[in-house]
Amino acid sequence: MLKRKLLYTLLTLFLYWTGVQGKDYSIMDFGAKPDGVTLNTHTIQYAIDYVHTAGGGKLIFDAGNYLTGTIYLKSNVTLHLAQGAVLLGSYNALDYKKDEYIQRTALLFAVQQDNIGITGEGTINGRGFIVANNLISYIQRGLIDDPLHMDRPDEINRPHNIYFRECRNVRVEGVRMHDPASWNQAYDQCRQVIIDNINVDCKSYWNNDGIDIVDCDSVRISNSFFDAADDGICFKSHEPSQICQNVVVDNCIIRSSASGLKFGTASKGGFRDFIIKNLTIYNTYRSAVTFATVDGGIIENILVDSVRAVNVGNAFYLRIGDRWNSGRRPLMKNVTLSNFNVKLASSKPDAGYSYEGPVEHLPRNISPASIIGLPEDRIQGIILKNIDIESPGGGNPFYAKCGVTAKELEGIPEMRTTYPEFSQFKELPAWGIFIRHADDIRLDNVKLKVHTFDYRPAIVTSDVKGVILEKVDVQSTLNDKKEQLFMYKTFNVTQ
Repeated sequence: MLKRKLLYTLLTLFLYWTGVQGKDYSIMDFGAKPDGVTLNTHTIQYAIDYVHTAGGGKLIFDAGNYLTGTIYLKSNVTLHLAQGAVLLGSYNALDYKKDEYIQRTALLFAVQQDNIGITGEGTINGRGFIVANNLISYIQRGLIDDPLHMDRPDEINRPHNIYFRECRNVRVEGVRMHDPASWNQAYDQCRQVIIDNINVDCKSYWNNDGIDIVDCDSVRISNSFFDAADDGICFKSHEPSQICQNVVVDNCIIRSSASGLKFGTASKGGFRDFIIKNLTIYNTYRSAVTFATVDGGIIENILVDSVRAVNVGNAFYLRIGDRWNSGRRPLMKNVTLSNFNVKLASSKPDAGYSYEGPVEHLPRNISPASIIGLPEDRIQGIILKNIDIESPGGGNPFYAKCGVTAKELEGIPEMRTTYPEFSQFKELPAWGIFIRHADDIRLDNVKLKVHTFDYRPAIVTSDVKGVILEKVDVQSTLNDKKEQLFMYKTFNVTQ
């Protein structure tokens, strides 16, 4: 049923976009100067408004550097960046507008518009590092109000490359996106969104997510590359009354100094009905795949299939928390992870990249893939099928031993309000997979391999009801004779 519904959604998107037509216009006819020096903000905005008023069409940017501040895309207008065309963000932070409705700043906005697009082989370059540092100088002189937390401007004051809010029928295809000062691109409460064959390089400043899909319905992301200082592909839910749903992700490559594929952290409404396939994730600091509902939202009916992850800090992390639940009960159920081949890093996997992930209380032992709920909000119905994880091992009890006695397992803190990351517990009692506060968990053809001796067992479960183990294979070092599966307060086990 889920696959049929998503296929129908994609067919609807395709039929719509094959029917969109309009006249072609050259931005040069409006007097734009592609010299990288002349500020073209008003010229580009006039051209967009003109094409919109004339009934729509394609606004073509030929090769050149088009310097601009904030511009707004309008209904029935597609920006086409030809090969060699660069939409170049101004260095002057005052050339960017904070939208009154969205309360964020961007190079390119669209608010409540329909039938819009960005296509071509050109580039959107926000030049975010210089923009952010120029913004700091304005803040320090008292010209812009900002708390400068951790000596950086707030992410809402730093310009995103793209922020589209409440738009319908959006297509972004073929373009390159570089160096935002905040998130690279955000699609917030949009409907019918196609992202295809884009190349994202956003390592220029903090919070440089590759792409953020926020409370959207009917989305496809395909054939794209993301190299990000923060999360690579990130799904968020900002509103309790909204939900992110009916999403397909296929054939993407991700590199991140945070998580590769992430659901959350903002998770107020939730996420439902996703099919994600064919991901390659490499040199990624945190988890290859993260599911986090910590703000009262739901995560249900999700398939993540065919993931190859190399040199990553963690394989997967599924977490229910209670950060900003406001009395609402979070839910995570019916999630399938299948055909994973993961090789964990023995050292910091993003070392040498700009804006590396933080060194967190090292030395510490490598964390296992984890499924961790709360005693009153349990993770339900998780299938791990055809999972192959290689760990370097080397767990050292003299760092901070976390063993499998009842006292040690009961002593693992709940950390219900802590920001959800695989490393939040610092030490966990397994080297392969740790499961806690969960029901109806199935491991089918799971292979775990460790390269050096680790004092911890491969799999530990604690407070789990209903476990099915089929073809679970643990390969440890030759001199490791301990039991590799340890179950504490685990009931209804089928092997």
